[in-house]
Amino acid sequence: MNEIIFFGYNTYPKLIKNKPNKIIKPIQFKFENENENENEKQIKQISSSHYSTIFLFKNEKAIEYLKENYSNQNPSKIQIEENIQKVTVGWQNEAILTIEGNVFAKGKDINPKNPNEFINISSLIEDTNDRIIEDIVSEKPILMMKNVSKIFSGNSSLHVFILNSNQELFGCGWNKYGQLGLGESRKEMKIQKLTKIQNIPKGKIIDIQSGNFHSIMLIEYQNPKRKLYSCGYYRYNGLGKDEDTYEFTEIKSSLFENDDNILEFSVGNYHTLILTSNSKLIGFGDNYYDELRNGNTNTQLSPIQIELPKLRFNENISNYHISCGL
Repeated sequence: MNEIIFFGYNTYPKLIKNKPNKIIKPIQFKFENENENENEKQIKQISSSHYSTIFLFKNEKAIEYLKENYSNQNPSKIQIEENIQKVTVGWQNEAILTIEGNVFAKGKDINPKNPNEFINISSLIEDTNDRIIEDIVSEKPILMMKNVSKIFSGNSSLHVFILNSNQELFGCGWNKYGQLGLGESRKEMKIQKLTKIQNIPKGKIIDIQSGNFHSIMLIEYQNPKRKLYSCGYYRYNGLGKDEDTYEFTEIKSSLFENDDNILEFSVGNYHTLILTSNSKLIGFGDNYYDELRNGNTNTQLSPIQIELPKLRFNENISNYHISCGL
């Protein structure tokens, strides 16, 4: 079985029981049922946020540890038995993508009547042109989404994105600050039906990550050349610009022009980090705890370069990964 090491903030969710709220020295996390088949506990993916952690295993099953908001109770352990290929956990929402291409999600802004129950949101598509009718057996029309390929959320987000194999993007959830990229004409606080995101940049969508009030998209073009686009509320956030943006628009900076190519990026609640192919670490957003390592606590609305530690043994920068917390 994979070894799971846990450290950091241990209040929501409290994966490690009977331990302090802040774990400085890393400790090992073990699943409660030691009699389970070890071969079935090979981990494929872990997704975690403020209240929830989901472990996805190679046998296409998952276990969720869910903390009930500010309760002092230990987290609930929930078995998820679907045929799952990917999971994603946001601030107060979770989504799973099944082998069959269905997307199940839960959260107060997705399923207000029962926020702890997974519902099939593949059927909740706003535009009838993007629906197909299936399920002949029950003789009931079930509206399903076509060919879901990826799902995206963020460790501090309240909204969800879904991408199909035709590179069509849909979103639902919290939208008070335009973080779904639906345009200035769509300012509803909550979007409870999957809605197509129009006017997205042409190119291949590689990744989308979200904070509470903003979203950032990575697009790949030929050569390959990658560009970042963002939307949402700019103040104190990792939006990479100094004004609110209601559609996905390019983040421009001389720090990743010309020969630079973006390897990966990570979004926290209020800041963003970018790693480029020529060993640059770039960041922007809130810096209250010196997350950007520039020696002060000033908010950086535009991208700045962050000093990287020297690489070990001339190791290739592509072997490194970055991840933002809240």
